[in-house]
Amino acid sequence: MKLELTLIALLLAPLTTLIAADAPPKEQKPAPEFRKYELPVEPDENVAYGPHRMQVIYFWRAKSDQPTPLLVYIHGGGWQGGDRSVARSMILPALQAGISVASVEYRTIKDSTADGLVPPVKGPMLDCARALQFCRSKAKDWNLDKTKVALSGGSAGACTSLWLAFHDDLADPNNADPVARESTRVLCAAVSGAQTTLDPHQMREWTPNSKYGSHAFGIVWDAKKKIGSFQMFYDARERLLPWIKEYSPYELVTPGDPPVGLYYSAPPNLGHDEKDPTHTANFGVKLKEHCDAHQVPCDLIYPGAPNVKHATDSDYIKAHLRPELK
Repeated sequence: MKLELTLIALLLAPLTTLIAADAPPKEQKPAPEFRKYELPVEPDENVAYGPHRMQVIYFWRAKSDQPTPLLVYIHGGGWQGGDRSVARSMILPALQAGISVASVEYRTIKDSTADGLVPPVKGPMLDCARALQFCRSKAKDWNLDKTKVALSGGSAGACTSLWLAFHDDLADPNNADPVARESTRVLCAAVSGAQTTLDPHQMREWTPNSKYGSHAFGIVWDAKKKIGSFQMFYDARERLLPWIKEYSPYELVTPGDPPVGLYYSAPPNLGHDEKDPTHTANFGVKLKEHCDAHQVPCDLIYPGAPNVKHATDSDYIKAHLRPELK
């Protein structure tokens, strides 16, 4: 009997395999999208601007019969974390002012390293430039006025926003790719907690207990030598100087650049240790001095700051993109 059952099982096996092969595949549910924060309103578009899984944009369309200005928001997280939902506080004020909003995701330092980009900060910087160009390429579909674009972001996203605001136009007019032909120049930028330089000498001079930026250039802590990553960064400064100059907003300021608003949560304390050296207003003090010297409009806002015209980054954006609204 055992032998008969074995023979039957062997005879049926190919048939079972064929039935399984012909059966429709089980539906694979996509992994839930990660959002750190709840959004006040769902985006109108959730679209890719590049092939990498991180190269995606949320887009909210302001209601208007005429093409609308656009705010492009770049989230922070040290170019290592964060997500598009961080734009939550700026979405409704912009939409209510008739300004459309795009919130950008981009490759992290880890992603950029895996893709072989050198230095790693090149990945998030150029991704955000591409995202800005992509939005302009969608002007007709998204009812945008591509001449009225502003940037905003926090921390690393603020650094990227300033880098784009001060950088020469990255448009390539002869490129076969229509997205690459779009401009990266903007009307203004309003940012919070910005790192305005990636030069470790400047950072330590401005704020002695600085500790930020080594990861942007692929420098990690050496446990064997017991040397901290920032000290390694500081010691390698001369070797890294061409990259530092290329990716520091401070180094790119030139006459004719768009106005910027710098927002910080505490007053500056230049030349002294700070509780939060990564987001200190000391960064803002020195960038404002530099912008003033180059006649680039720069507002520095912090608790107790004098002559504040625009109390929030949303107010700053609205004043520059919709000056007709009083």
